[in-house]
Amino acid sequence: MGFKEAYDVETVSPVGTDRGSGEKHVYADDPAVPAETFTYGDSTYAKIQRFAGRFNIEQRGIERVPEDERTDTSLVNVGTMWCAANMVVSSFAIGALAVPVFDLGFVDSLLAIFFFNILAILPVCFFSTFGPRFGLRQMVLSRFYFGFYGVKIIAFFNVLACVGWSSVNVIVGAQLLNAVNSSVPGWAGIIIIAAATFFVTLFGYKVVHAYEYWSWIPCFIVFLIVLGEFAHSGQFSNLPMNVGGSEAGSILSFAASVFGFGTGWTSYAADYTVYQPANSSRRKVFAWTFAGLIFPLCFTEMLGLAIATATIANPDYQNGYTDAGIGGLLGAVLLPPLGRFGQFCLVVLALSIIANNCPNIYSVTFSLQVMGRWTQAVPRFIWTFVGTVVYCAIAIPGYNDFAEVLEDFMLLIGYWLAIYEGVALTEHFVFKRGYLGYDVSIYNSASKLPVGIAAVTAFCFGIFGAVMGMSQHWFIGPIGVHIGDPAYGGDIGFELAFAFTAVSYLGFRFVEFRYFKR
Repeated sequence: MGFKEAYDVETVSPVGTDRGSGEKHVYADDPAVPAETFTYGDSTYAKIQRFAGRFNIEQRGIERVPEDERTDTSLVNVGTMWCAANMVVSSFAIGALAVPVFDLGFVDSLLAIFFFNILAILPVCFFSTFGPRFGLRQMVLSRFYFGFYGVKIIAFFNVLACVGWSSVNVIVGAQLLNAVNSSVPGWAGIIIIAAATFFVTLFGYKVVHAYEYWSWIPCFIVFLIVLGEFAHSGQFSNLPMNVGGSEAGSILSFAASVFGFGTGWTSYAADYTVYQPANSSRRKVFAWTFAGLIFPLCFTEMLGLAIATATIANPDYQNGYTDAGIGGLLGAVLLPPLGRFGQFCLVVLALSIIANNCPNIYSVTFSLQVMGRWTQAVPRFIWTFVGTVVYCAIAIPGYNDFAEVLEDFMLLIGYWLAIYEGVALTEHFVFKRGYLGYDVSIYNSASKLPVGIAAVTAFCFGIFGAVMGMSQHWFIGPIGVHIGDPAYGGDIGFELAFAFTAVSYLGFRFVEFRYFKR
């Protein structure tokens, strides 16, 4: 019996036929699926799940978590999860972009980092409160906004984001390892980081949380060392803020990078709170998520900004950044005064990519499972392996050949998050009018969920808004070009994508609901 035969999607439960009775074990009265259901029967699916269970690998995929299995009572886990995922060299790199790429001053960049990070993480905090309430993964929850079939479009974009950013991140980590020891080729560094990430995500929710609970601490210590050495060097420069249209364009474009990085976790948010008890305080979940995000994002990005100011007057910092990017910039701070210990610090930062990629590779499995009946019938941990192989296959050739092209592509598809938020938040507050508007029992019923026509149409309007307002080095939208210097423009793609989506969705959804009554 294959995977497809082993899964009854209509009852939301993996099923198998016991040889003795010929009965199928299902839980049709309850939309939640108890853990023991995954191992019933003699199907291939059940056998693989039983084998995984021997090693305490999480067997659950996109099935709703029963309330009696939501036993993760530690709210600290919520905060440290996001703290570890963002106390990484990737977020440091975002802050460093302000000076060499956007030609900004120190104070204006500092303010942009602070305020746009707050704006970026609010949706992540908000949707994190849905996990305990409903026991549903974020992509499954999205069926209430985009419909059973429309959500597949969202899942596709989320798969691109998960795999693509994992590739970009692991290339950065491999470059750092290579900078420390040139005998470690790029492909080897990629495999080292990817294998460690796979090992953590393979075991699922509990191990991911356990790893993230501790992994931010050594990274934080290293960043404190970086801060101390840089402060001692006296190379900081309080660059003045520019004025006029060019300043406005640059600050909006930098803010788009900050916002895109922070809000990127929105499409995963509920995945990391589904095992929290249903009676968990929504305010506390929100607050712990907020704290776990705002601290590492602001700290690392502001540190990256401060160090980047030295590239203006110090040739060693400038050459380091020009020759080896962020790794060269960090090397200019750590290696001259600390020598081999500085190299050790760079290795720690390279391995921080594991914590950064864990949410990507853990959550990509749920996006894949909502794609169709057969994808849901493939166990979560198998999709974890597939996702790892795919992003390694992208990253290894990309290490030397198209890393910049890959990063440009990821920045481009990042606008979809504003579109997602425009639909989801509008549906929640205007049409569902809060948590009580959700009937969780229909989460797997295509005939009872929203049709999705309004959401998909609004999604197209959002793409149009993003194109109109974007400002990338290879394309400037017709509205973005009028902000600041026409040669560079100003990026308001996220703002226009959200606005176009939310406004159009209001009208289309009203018509859809009047006609279909759901």
